[in-house]
Amino acid sequence: MPLTSPRRVIYIVALADGVVVGQCAAIIHRHPDKVTELYIDEVGVSPAFQRHGIARKMLDAMFALGRGQGCGEVWVGTEPDNVPARALYETRREVHGPAESFVMYVYEL
Repeated sequence: MPLTSPRRVIYIVALADGVVVGQCAAIIHRHPDKVTELYIDEVGVSPAFQRHGIARKMLDAMFALGRGQGCGEVWVGTEPDNVPARALYETRREVHGPAESFVMYVYEL
């Protein structure tokens, strides 16, 4: 039997002159068997606005929102060759170990 539960989807955007130049999207996952976690689905900044600390500020805000919602853990993934994203994620003070390996399955619908 499918059950529905309200999942909290959070979006943070960065604006420049009223135009969205960055976005961060996340979902709060509440589990019956482990800590509530914040899954960061996407972080993106327009090329002209990259390397100005926008992504870091959006992550800071998202982490604060997650803590405020009772999340005990945050997770985010990226491609192995996405050097800028990995550099950003690896410099967070909250990181508690190296990137984890996992297996991902992609299904065509």
